[in-house]
Amino acid sequence: MLDDTLKTQLKAYLERLTKPVELVASLDDSEGSRQMKGLLNEIKALSTKITVVERLDDNERKPSFLITNPGTISGLRFAGVPLGHEFTSLVLALLQIGGHPSKEPQELQEQIRGLKGQYHFETYYSITCHNCPDVIQALNLMTVLNPGITHTAIDGALYQKEIDEREIMGVPAVFLNGQPFGQGRMELAEIVNKIDTSAATRAAEALNQKDPFDVLIVGGGPAGAAAAIYAARKGIRTGVAAERFGGQVLDTVDIENYISVPKTDGPRFAADLERHVRDYEVDIMNLQQAKLLVPTDSGVEVRLENGASLKAKTVILATGARWRSMNVPGEEEYRTKGVTYCPHCDGPLFKGKRVAVIGGGNSGVEAAIDLAGVVAHVTLLEFADKMRADDVLQRKLRSLPNVDVILNAQTTEVTGAQGKVNGLTYKDRVSGTVKNLPLEGIFVQIGLLPNTDWLKGTVELNRMGEIVVDAHGKTNVPGVFAAGDCTSVPYKQIVIAAGEGAKAALSAFDHLIRTSAPA
Repeated sequence: MLDDTLKTQLKAYLERLTKPVELVASLDDSEGSRQMKGLLNEIKALSTKITVVERLDDNERKPSFLITNPGTISGLRFAGVPLGHEFTSLVLALLQIGGHPSKEPQELQEQIRGLKGQYHFETYYSITCHNCPDVIQALNLMTVLNPGITHTAIDGALYQKEIDEREIMGVPAVFLNGQPFGQGRMELAEIVNKIDTSAATRAAEALNQKDPFDVLIVGGGPAGAAAAIYAARKGIRTGVAAERFGGQVLDTVDIENYISVPKTDGPRFAADLERHVRDYEVDIMNLQQAKLLVPTDSGVEVRLENGASLKAKTVILATGARWRSMNVPGEEEYRTKGVTYCPHCDGPLFKGKRVAVIGGGNSGVEAAIDLAGVVAHVTLLEFADKMRADDVLQRKLRSLPNVDVILNAQTTEVTGAQGKVNGLTYKDRVSGTVKNLPLEGIFVQIGLLPNTDWLKGTVELNRMGEIVVDAHGKTNVPGVFAAGDCTSVPYKQIVIAAGEGAKAALSAFDHLIRTSAPA
């Protein structure tokens, strides 16, 4: 199952094992079990520290395999063949069970070790989901560090019956002790803090004790990262408060237009951003959501949702944007129950079903093309009288036999029954006729909205909700600058956001040296 290149790479990684690893397989006579057995034997052949044991009569999911140490029954389990995006999760699991230390902060690891109680996590994933590995790797590490925690990663495409019974229509979907726990990308600290109920209070207390920053950046995407690097290189006290470091980039699949980087993917690019920022004296405060911006006599105060307050002489707003919603009845009710925003993540869950894509730009047409190879039928609905996607994409779309395109279509309602989507209603904008389209999934691809709701009444916003900035990244509030997709600067691109972040940092530094000496 592994090509020669992967085998060579995996063999090199497995040389880092310091403890023996046992792969305990629960198999039946299915094709999935045969594939899993083949994979496990290939892994076994690459290291003398790895053994494979089969258990045919246990009550575990079949096919699945436990990664553990000989003589123990605890560990982490994969119910599926973890290839695609999950191959990295498999490699890390082998290394960590085999004694290779994690690079996560020691403070966070100790917090995990100190968790009391029994926690059994189950995560449903698809091998094409770029958001799933972070969640699976986080829960796997928790299993390694704390014997009271177990985790099973389940390939939704292989266990379709469970997907239907639990009405899962979006991955990653996490269950804790049989109950829904979380949906979508979650970082390790976020998961831990959700269990450790006193963590938020401790974090707020620690944040309140921080000295004022020369520049505080709100947001950790490309604009925020570039601003942090440029500010730190000036030798001034720099902090970054971000909901999730990487921002929108974490939800991006392929990146092929960032100059000097021919091709990468979103999660890898985000990790590279964070590594680069950490090369400097930057205080990164992750998982922090801003609530209010308050100009003061001495600078600016940023109040956070957890009750903490951060003070700074200057602030750079780099809060990015989020997927735009249709804002029609039923959309929120059926979000993750058929309404989704990530075709790469959730497409495999709709295999053999009828779906719609809302939006005829590049994102919508690319989504429809990808989905056409998985689902039974795709209907693309575009509000305007023509699609806005590149011609090459439109030609490809129209060549597919299981795709219909409806123009001048205004979606008016998402309909459903028994807790999941069963169709949508749209109005023909030419004839005024209202029609219903029976289907089981809706993929929304209609652009972005700036994350600026919390700034209303503080800084000037345009009618799109974007922060109005001048050529230097200045807002209408002295000492407050902005950069990236949350601003009025045209063309929402990573390379532009990074450049604007650098510009905002230089402008903030110029403001500091003109108004007071840096701390």
